[in-house]
Amino acid sequence: MLTLTLRNLERDGLVSRHYYPEPPPRVEHKLTEQGRSMLEPLAGFTRWIRDTWQDIEASRRAYDEAEDRSIEIGENTSRE
Repeated sequence: MLTLTLRNLERDGLVSRHYYPEPPPRVEHKLTEQGRSMLEPLAGFTRWIRDTWQDIEASRRAYDEAEDRSIEIGENTSRE
């Protein structure tokens, strides 16, 4: 899975790959300029997740509890 993810990042131009044909062979990956340009937006997104995680978890619990109650009383729970 890691190899597939790295190859997709390379394909997208976010990571560069260098193969060293030495015993034992090794591969080195580095962020490209384009990949580095993601760091600041990702840091902002990470801060947002950290700041809102408890609210997200509370929303999930409330949703799941409402779904469980609907199933218990036999309501149609399909959502369109």
